[in-house]
Formats: sequence, structure tokens, C-alpha cells
Amino acid sequence: MCKLSIIIPVYNVETWLRACLDSVIVPGLEGYEIVAVNDGSTDRSGEILADYAERFPALVHVVTTANGGLGHARNVGLSLARGEFVQFLDSDDTLSPGAVAEMLDALDGSFDIGVFDLVTVDESGRQLRYGRGAERTGSFTLSEYPELLLCPPNAVNKLWRKALFTNHAIAFPDRMWFEDLATTPRLYLSAQRIACFPRPWYRYLERRGSITQNANTERNLDMIRALDLCLGAYEQAGQFEAYRPQLCAMAAYHELLTSNTRVNRADPNSPVQDQLTEDFLRRFPDWRENPYLQSYSRTYRLLLRLITGKHRRALHLLILANELQKRKNI
Repeated sequence: MCKLSIIIPVYNVETWLRACLDSVIVPGLEGYEIVAVNDGSTDRSGEILADYAERFPALVHVVTTANGGLGHARNVGLSLARGEFVQFLDSDDTLSPGAVAEMLDALDGSFDIGVFDLVTVDESGRQLRYGRGAERTGSFTLSEYPELLLCPPNAVNKLWRKALFTNHAIAFPDRMWFEDLATTPRLYLSAQRIACFPRPWYRYLERRGSITQNANTERNLDMIRALDLCLGAYEQAGQFEAYRPQLCAMAAYHELLTSNTRVNRADPNSPVQDQLTEDFLRRFPDWRENPYLQSYSRTYRLLLRLITGKHRRALHLLILANELQKRKNI
């Protein structure tokens, strides 16, 4: 019986792919499978996958598709997964030693989503940050812990009951940045129980070329589409007002404090900033009354005032000053 399918979308990651696969190959461990989706790679990634499929034929299953992006590859993997639960592993990341066995032990059928911790490392393996999956342990419903919406919406540090996707026709959007934000909160709506495991099972590699390092300002407009999908699901379910405070704070963090500042840092004159700001203000004109935003740090509150007031130059100077201070503190 297959309890867990580890889905690995693969696109031009020959440098990191072997480490990724080695982290989930556990000889003698039963109850799981690896579904690797070669998303039209043009480097040696396909050869590496073929090698592992030949060496571990009962465990590693490979499918090759035309390039469709991360969301597309995850959806293909979902369609092929045989496990009751799935876990998404990006092909330049790894799972921690012992993680697969611990995940399998955790799958007792009492929850629909399992949230765990994530460690961010650099290309030398040095730990940069430790990220809690949620500021809570045990199991709960979304209504019991609505602050889950304020936690990182990463799809990778979760164990997902596959039926959440298949029974509710939920899929990752194709060729869109922020596909996790577009998808994860929608899945919360369908979960009967959510469990948190304070275990650092996931190791996220922060490397050049990631979204956080990418200066393509226009792509940040995908945030608007992601929020359309996410917030639209809550409206359709009649749950928008019930979770309005959390959804507002979630949108403010991702659309303003993350995407807007990323654009400003790359190009303080980019009109993309205004499009993001106007979209947020249209959705949440009463954002100043939000209790979560009122409890933000002094710096975050100042950033929000500069962003919503469209003070681009002052915002840019503050971002640069903060980065300089961080470098001095290292």
C-alpha cells in the first residue's frame, strides 16, 4: 500500500538533482513512491532521472512532458500519484535525513493537511533561516486557528491528502508566480483537520535566479491573479467575511510588503508598484483598521504607509537603509 507520493517537478537542475533524489531514497523503507516530472528539461536532468529510475525501478517513477512550468508539473505528478497523501519537493531542495520515515509514521489518517518546519540554506549548505510551519502544534480546524492564513503558504512544507485536490477540483495554476499563495489557502477550506509537526523536514535552497532574487518586475503582477484565485474561493464558499481580517493581513504582507517592495528595490520608478497598491486598496479599503496590521513592527507600519501613500523614493531609500543595516549585523 502506497501511503505517500513525493512529487518532484524537474526543470534544468542537473547541478542539484542528485542531492534532491538522494535525500528521498531510503532503501528498505516501504509505503511511499517518488513521482518525478521532467518538465521539458534541456540539460542533463533527464539523464539523471533515467539513471535513478533504472536503479530504483520500484520506487522512482519518471514522466516527461513539454515545459509547462512548476504548477503544470505538480498537476501532472498529482494525476499519477498513487499515495493517499502527497508531498511536493522542488528539485533543487532536499528533505532532511530521516524525514521520509518520520513523515510515513505521522500519516495516521487523523488529518488532511500536515504542516511542518522549513530550513533555508545557501548553496554551501549553511543555514540562513529556520521557518516554523505554523506558530502552533497539535491538530485543529481553520476556524479554530485562522492565523494559519498568516503563516507562509508554501506548498512544499505540507503533507496533503490527495483527495483535497481531486475531490474539490483544485489544481495549481500554470505558468504563474506565487502559485502556492493561489492554491494553499484554498485547500485549507476543504480540510477537516490540520496538524502541525514542529520538525525541520524540509531544506529549502536559496539560490540565484529564485523569485526572491529575480528583478523581472512585470512578473510580480501575477500576485493579482494569485489573490483573485485565493480570495475568490473564499467568496464562493461564503467564508470571505468570516476570515476577512486574516485575508486582509495575508494580502498586505504578500502584495505590499513582499511584491511591492521587491519591485521598488529593482526599479523605484516602475508603475507595477502602483498597480499592486491599487489592487490591494480596492480589495481592502479599510485596511488601517485591521488588528494584525496594527500590531506590526514600527518598520512594517512605516513601509505600509509609504507604499499606500505611493512615496516611491522614500520607500526605496528605506529599503536600501534596511539592507545596509542587515549587512552590518551579519
